Amino acid sequence: MGTASSLVSPGEVIEDGYGGEGGEACEIPVEVKPKARLLRSSFRRGPRVIGASFKSTGSVDLEYAAEYERLRKEYEIFRVSKNNEISSMQKKEAKVDEENKRLRAELQALQKTYQKILREKESALEAKYQAMERAATFEHDRDKVKRQFKIFRETKEKEIQDLLRAKRDLEAKLQQLQAQGIQVYDPNDSDSDDNQTTVTAAGTQCEYWSGGVLGSEPSMGSMMQLQQTFRGPEFANSLIDVEGPFANVSRDDWDAAVASLLQVSPHVPQALWSNTVRCYLIFTQETKAELDVFVKKHSPVLRRMCESLGHFYLNVCFPEENAASYAAERKQEIERSSVCVLLVKSTVTSSVVEDCDEAFVKNPDGHPLVLYLRTEEDHNLTGPTRQLLERINAADKAAKVKVVDHGGSAEEGAHLIYLQLEKVIKQELLGLEGADVDSTDSGIEEGREEDSGDVLWDLHDEQEQIESYQQACSSSTTSQLGFQKYIDRLNDMIAAPPPTPPLLVSGGPGSGKSLLLSKWIEQQQKQSPNTLFLYHFVGRPLSTSSEPVLIIKRLTVKLLQHFWSISGLSMEPSKILEEFPRWLERLSARHQGNIIIIIDSIDQIQQAERHMKWLIDPLPVNVRVVVSVKVETCPQAWRLWPTLHLDPLSPREVRSIVNAECQSLDLKLTKDQEKKLERHCRSASTCNALYVTLLARMIISSISGWSLEKSLEQCLQCQDTMSLYRLALKMTLNSLNTDRERHIMTEILCLVCASHNGVSESEVLDLFPELELPVLSTLLYRLNRLCIVTLRCGLIRFQHLQAWEAVRLEFLGGGSSSAAYREKLIQYFSQQLSQDRVTWRVADELPWLFQQQEDRTKLQLSLLNLFVSQNLYKRGHFSELLAYWQYVGKDKSSMATEYFDSLKHYEKNCESQDSMTKLANLYETLGRFLKDLGLPSQAVAPLQRSLEIRETALDPDHPSVACSLHQLAGVYVQWKKYGNAEQLYKQALEISENAYGAEHASVARELESLAMLYQKQNKYEQAEKLRKRSVKIRQKTARQKGHMYGFTLLRRRALQLEELTLGKETADSAKTLNELGVLYYLQNNMDAAKLFLTRSLEMRQRVLGPDHPDCAQSLNNLAALHTERREYETAEDMYERALDIRKTALSPDHPSLAYTLKHLAMLYKRRGKLEKAMPLYELSLEIREKSFGPKHPSVATALVNLAVIYCQLKKHSEALPLYERALKVYEDSLGRSHPRVGETLKNLAVLSYEEGDFEKAAELYKRAMEIKEAEPSLVCGNAPSRHSSSGDTFSLRGPAPIPHVQR
Repeated sequence: MGTASSLVSPGEVIEDGYGGEGGEACEIPVEVKPKARLLRSSFRRGPRVIGASFKSTGSVDLEYAAEYERLRKEYEIFRVSKNNEISSMQKKEAKVDEENKRLRAELQALQKTYQKILREKESALEAKYQAMERAATFEHDRDKVKRQFKIFRETKEKEIQDLLRAKRDLEAKLQQLQAQGIQVYDPNDSDSDDNQTTVTAAGTQCEYWSGGVLGSEPSMGSMMQLQQTFRGPEFANSLIDVEGPFANVSRDDWDAAVASLLQVSPHVPQALWSNTVRCYLIFTQETKAELDVFVKKHSPVLRRMCESLGHFYLNVCFPEENAASYAAERKQEIERSSVCVLLVKSTVTSSVVEDCDEAFVKNPDGHPLVLYLRTEEDHNLTGPTRQLLERINAADKAAKVKVVDHGGSAEEGAHLIYLQLEKVIKQELLGLEGADVDSTDSGIEEGREEDSGDVLWDLHDEQEQIESYQQACSSSTTSQLGFQKYIDRLNDMIAAPPPTPPLLVSGGPGSGKSLLLSKWIEQQQKQSPNTLFLYHFVGRPLSTSSEPVLIIKRLTVKLLQHFWSISGLSMEPSKILEEFPRWLERLSARHQGNIIIIIDSIDQIQQAERHMKWLIDPLPVNVRVVVSVKVETCPQAWRLWPTLHLDPLSPREVRSIVNAECQSLDLKLTKDQEKKLERHCRSASTCNALYVTLLARMIISSISGWSLEKSLEQCLQCQDTMSLYRLALKMTLNSLNTDRERHIMTEILCLVCASHNGVSESEVLDLFPELELPVLSTLLYRLNRLCIVTLRCGLIRFQHLQAWEAVRLEFLGGGSSSAAYREKLIQYFSQQLSQDRVTWRVADELPWLFQQQEDRTKLQLSLLNLFVSQNLYKRGHFSELLAYWQYVGKDKSSMATEYFDSLKHYEKNCESQDSMTKLANLYETLGRFLKDLGLPSQAVAPLQRSLEIRETALDPDHPSVACSLHQLAGVYVQWKKYGNAEQLYKQALEISENAYGAEHASVARELESLAMLYQKQNKYEQAEKLRKRSVKIRQKTARQKGHMYGFTLLRRRALQLEELTLGKETADSAKTLNELGVLYYLQNNMDAAKLFLTRSLEMRQRVLGPDHPDCAQSLNNLAALHTERREYETAEDMYERALDIRKTALSPDHPSLAYTLKHLAMLYKRRGKLEKAMPLYELSLEIREKSFGPKHPSVATALVNLAVIYCQLKKHSEALPLYERALKVYEDSLGRSHPRVGETLKNLAVLSYEEGDFEKAAELYKRAMEIKEAEPSLVCGNAPSRHSSSGDTFSLRGPAPIPHVQR
């Protein structure tokens, strides 16, 4: 019989299909009562009858049994039907859920579409507003030009009326005088220079036509713009420009010297191998006491000095007892050494003799040499020692060896060695002549800042790029790879007509992309010296070289430095990325050749597609971009660009690489071994350049102790570069003698892998005190041979990304163990920080390591060390410093507050003058940092505090005060408080002039800033005067004081050439003498230049005959020299003799003949002989047309030059078609917005004005001003070329005023 318990069991879950959301299950608690009682209560009807019997109760139960059974059946039916309904509802609910999900997905898609449309709308609105702003600016500029022209027209009309009135008065007076019988003086017969018109010579500052110039000098000549933008002396713009004072110079020497002379960025000291002062110490047992004292006591002082200047210092010495086992390492270290020191007493060993022969005898000019000779009365020199000293003395022809002759104690001898080395390092290696370097303050950085204006430059980043390029160029594998076919294709792609998108060089890892680009750059620089190459080699991810903001900033500065100015460049990261394409477009219009930008491994840059958006925009017509990527990581949007894909190596190229490596060790593979290699190197992963090179070196390497056959067998089991690298690591480990050495090798590689940019040799020796340098040198030599590590900028780095990855997998468990090694580096650099040794290495590594360890507290503490932040900022790592603060969670304002509090705390402990000077530097750095962040209101307080400290602690007229005034004025310029800024700039200018003189780089910087300020206020005439003066100072300091490394190259080449001229008289000797004369000319040594050029001419006349074309070349160069010395009559005679020879010996359309014609015509024009100059200019024009065709820019320049002569001779009708034709050629070849077009338009405007066509003059002038205002507002303006192919100049120096010469 059923009970209530059969309906709902305890704990049973009943699903409510109606009330709950989505069919939520609800549990209903049920109380179950005893069955008998339940039955009684269930069938009770009415009140219970007292006294009823059991029988009557049982009869009632039986009576209702049938009814109960019926109800039970109905309930079962009902229950089943409801269950069916519930299951049906559940199915409907599932369908509704599916429909709901679909609708939600559609809703999300619609929301995304809406957001995208909304963003596009916002972008369109922003573009609209920008267009409106540009339109408003254009309207403003147009109105401004209209107003200027109205004023100009009214002024000129008034001047014309005054002139006409004066003319009428003069004519009336003339008639009166003639009527009185008085003879009238004819101005055309005058010998005075007043009526002569001087054409602006190229090499002077380019002046734009303005009302003031016209008012004071309305003649045509003063308006002629024949210059081009500054490019320096050239070889290959045309054949016409090859000769003159630059003829016959070795192109490599010339390119290196001129690049250095024009350099704005700091120079990498060439005497330092990889940014390290390497002191190679050669000693004997008799002088070991001096060596020990020097290493323990004096070497740390030299190291601190070098580190404060941004360089490493390393003592290199090999113990005498085991030097023989390090023969290869010793030779390599001597080649790398910056200075060699020989400590000798009476006896020498064979290893000492070998080292001395290598360092002192074979290459005495390779590096500075110091000889310490310990002399005592009772000790005489042995035979081998005396012979060695005699050989050293014989090799030292230039007396460059510094000899320290000492007979006292070892401590005194070590001190003398220290003093001599300190002098050598400061003066010869680092170029700090007479400088008193403070080891606690990097004074050299201030000098760099001075050279670079307000742009902060990191020498280490630049040196890393230079070494990356040089290492790739010098790779022994390059010649075996058959790159010429790719180079030819690259040349064809570069020569394609514009506009062209960036060119993509793609290939697998290790396919040789970097080698190809380096080789191509090297060839192009020799073949196209007019082309400006900007390259960047991206290192491994997360390193400094892969930071996008630093990459773009470096390229921008390298671009700007070729135009004599890098002022006006923002340091704010987003603006650097945003402004680069604008700088590129503006400056490309000023450059006469092509600009080629090469970025290697661009796909290693994080979010490259986002940070390199400028690549997608159209490039200027003379700009080409080449980037290299790996096939698998190339962004999809870039795959449509023209692509040069590097194919796998052919069997012949594989054989060539392997044979070249074998020949280097005099090994040869058998035929079977060669066949095995060929069969193995057929897949894509085994026939790339890196794999084959590494395979060949591992096979021939003897470090494993295996036979050649076994090495080959082991290597052929590796099917890709990664597994081959891991085998190389195991082989190197097995080759080491002790477990301790193996442990150290593993630790070094792991530390390099865990660091930001690598570790230096000196840091490794600090971290492992028991490690000796010979062991480290041997280890690095082996790892370098196996393409694992290299040294760049003094840091041990991985040669390839695959080597880095192999170390991570082999020793770091895929990177999981990196944290422990980062902690070791943190402890090391933190210890340096606690000792107040804040070097560039501490600033580079410590904050980055804290960031990688996710330790925000310690990261903030390290950034609040003011010297760490100052070091990062002063080296231009602005974006990196800002990223650290963003990672900590501080915005700009709170960051500024933190710095202020830290500075106040530091100031409490400052008492000495030295500490106050450092405090002022810190305040100034903070002010500049805040100004660059766009917080000028917060930047004022630290800059003013810096000014107060310097005025109090130093002197109100100290040059440092001028620096504070300069920075404070920059803030006022941002606020547009030009009056305050002008006053501060003038104060800074006055202090700099009083402290340094009127021709110092600091004075030029203040003049540039004032010029920019005046330009912002539309005071163009005042700005132009200051620009002219600034450019003259920059050029003079670059020639005489500033970048003397270029002159050092020329002097070195001159000395080499002098030795070649001591033999017999031959044509080659005469050619060498001519080159010597040119090199001395470039050094401004006119007397020596005249001597050698005269000797060259005389020798050529004797050997070749007086009518030989080479004699004409010598006459040309001598004429240029006499012109430089203002000896114009002698110069004219020599040019005429050269012209006669070339007319006879050469064809009528030969470019060399045109060259002589041009320069003789220039000389005639300088001396006022315009009638004699005119036919020469006409003939020069004909030759250029035949040589280059009628549409070449050189032809247009010749047209302008001839038109100038016609204008000076008042033949305006003949000058007009020449100007118009030149304008058409310039517009077609250089573009309608090129400065040359603007200059020609101004000339045409003046000509039209003098002809009375005022409307045409106004239209031409308006176009010229539009082109002028579209140019970038560079501090130095249009710095002209002193050796322009188009301008009338032939002097390395700026043109001097020409004294009047009577006709």
